[in-house]
Amino acid sequence: MICFETHIGDLVFEFFKENQKSLLDITTSNLSIKKISGINNFFTSQKQADELLRKIKAQSTAVTEPDRREYGDFQTNQHLTQKVVQYIFSKSNDFEFVLEPTCGKGNFLIASIKQSKKLKKVVGVEIYQPYVWETKFKILEYYLVTEVDSKPEIDIIHANAFEFLYEELAENTRNLKTLVIGNPPWVTNSELGSIDSKNLPKKSNFKKHSGLEAITGKGNFDIGEYISLIMLKCFDKHNGVFGFLIKNTVVKNLIQDQQRNKFRISKSEKLNIDSKKEFNVSVNACLFLTDLNSEPDFTCKEYDFYTRKIVTTFGWYKGKFVYSVQDYDESSVIDGKSIFIWRSGVKHDCSKVMELEQVNGYFKNALGEEVKLENNLTYGLLKSSDLKEHKTSSFRKLTIITQRKIGQETKYIKERFPLTYKYLDSHKEFFEKRKSSIYKNKPSFSIFGIGDYSFTLYKIAISGLYKSTHFTLVSPNENKPIMLDDTCYFIGFDNLKMAEIAHYLVNSDIVQKFLKSIIFPDAKRSVNKDILMRIDFEKAFENSDFEIAKRRIKDLEMSDWKKFGEIVKDEATEQLQLF
Repeated sequence: MICFETHIGDLVFEFFKENQKSLLDITTSNLSIKKISGINNFFTSQKQADELLRKIKAQSTAVTEPDRREYGDFQTNQHLTQKVVQYIFSKSNDFEFVLEPTCGKGNFLIASIKQSKKLKKVVGVEIYQPYVWETKFKILEYYLVTEVDSKPEIDIIHANAFEFLYEELAENTRNLKTLVIGNPPWVTNSELGSIDSKNLPKKSNFKKHSGLEAITGKGNFDIGEYISLIMLKCFDKHNGVFGFLIKNTVVKNLIQDQQRNKFRISKSEKLNIDSKKEFNVSVNACLFLTDLNSEPDFTCKEYDFYTRKIVTTFGWYKGKFVYSVQDYDESSVIDGKSIFIWRSGVKHDCSKVMELEQVNGYFKNALGEEVKLENNLTYGLLKSSDLKEHKTSSFRKLTIITQRKIGQETKYIKERFPLTYKYLDSHKEFFEKRKSSIYKNKPSFSIFGIGDYSFTLYKIAISGLYKSTHFTLVSPNENKPIMLDDTCYFIGFDNLKMAEIAHYLVNSDIVQKFLKSIIFPDAKRSVNKDILMRIDFEKAFENSDFEIAKRRIKDLEMSDWKKFGEIVKDEATEQLQLF
């Protein structure tokens, strides 16, 4: 039967059918249900009991499902719920109080009740009322078929998790061994706002971002992280365990911010789950477990949930936030400041016009047009997907480089390269449609990510889109430098041997281990400028061996090796004098 927009099992339906008279008085009905199941205030109004009575008589079967996005609703299947609860209780089975702040259909609460007969109090909070009823019905059904000597006091509360008074609940349960468990929403505040959801916390700068950060991207926070922080703030002084299914990024943020928050948590574990299999969503997620009321700890062990095989230990180590404590311990000598400035490649936001292919002596654009251009302003172009080889001097596409530095006047093109100017001017509407404010009030056909460094003959390049930390040595094609697009990062040299040594160093074992120790593989942009600028070339050089380098670099002479060493040492000294 369907009632309160949720299904009532046959056993519970028969129970209420046999006790219809009790529904005429909710005081009598509530006392009867509490005696059976431990649930307080099963009905909160006589109107609810009357509604159930009408449904029993009519046996209506219509039901609708909610918009899952409205609540960030990814209900945990019973198999996963059982495995999670079993794992938590295998570590500690003497819990007295279980709280689920977004209890949904109550799977975690019911699994916890089934797992332990020592519970004294169970609380579930849920904003979607049909789920409140479904949880109550399932708990009642469990106790209708299960005889136990004592039952916990159970409260399933229809309330907004963002407004519920957890501080008061925490104070009243201070002396109970506590398990805070659940699967909070896997959405951000902006995602909920985009669908006009009312399931949002009051606006507050809860992570204490600066004014600019609060206004821009960092002001967009994960709802699961918000609820996690509330739970840790209220219950970190309880003896017990915190266990949430949350996104990997939330766990990373919790551990990274732990240095500031200093919550009383320790022995943290991140157990990676297959969210595609469990929830049919493409989100990197995990079970995050941590002991409460402990001396604050700042690292977390990462495992595979299914095999329990350890992946890494990440967190704060030697004053740095790292992905692998072990790898960082072995390579931290490299962590410093790069004496070479890593740059991103050319940005034009006009690929249909600016990116070309050479076909039968013509240049062909993405619009299918074949045009004649001077060669002077066309350069080979590599994208992230092109940086697969150890070395390359070839390219698939070309691009037009209209400036040698940002803001340079482009009127010269009309005078010196009329074919190129005619082509660009005939497609000026594409340039005018560029949305980025960086092009506002700039010369016609402006580009960004351009400077003297773009025209160096040799470049050490890496993709900013992929997870690989492999570096490619890009050499000129017919003595003309090859450009990189803005998805790539690079440093440039005009001397081949200096470029080859730098290339050897960034691909060396110690630098690769260092990069893997600080890069979180599920980050949106694993490789970025901040990461690359931490490579200390002087230390990398000091920790490398000439004889090994000689076997990797053709015709490498000791004089070249020493010259590179002098460059990184002299430039490092020069930089220190600037500060």
